[in-house]
Amino acid sequence: QVHLVESGGGLVQPGGSLRLSCAASGSFFSIRDMGWYRQAPGKQRELVAGVSTGGSTNYADSVKGRFAISRDNAKNTLYLQMNTLRPEDTAVYSCHAQIKLSDSWPGYGNYWGQGTQVTVSS
Repeated sequence: QVHLVESGGGLVQPGGSLRLSCAASGSFFSIRDMGWYRQAPGKQRELVAGVSTGGSTNYADSVKGRFAISRDNAKNTLYLQMNTLRPEDTAVYSCHAQIKLSDSWPGYGNYWGQGTQVTVSS
């Protein structure tokens, strides 16, 4: 069974920083694309940032220049460095990963973490 466990959320003042982590655990063969999503109350879930196996990244326009996504393939861990946080960044942040369970498995499945709350408020 595969688990994605996020950590690093919390309450921060506007202009502050937080670093989220997402560790994949369990038995699996490989991880392909990974990403961070967020959902604010009353809004749809949106992609914040994504990173491929090779390190190519993409960001939502609202976070470009403020957030940085990275991954440590040796540790099966995804990170999101969030700087210059704004009240509108308040949301539940969830990590996503495409994971292949074994070499003989037909494809990659979509796995989600449980989410971590980020609140930006003075």
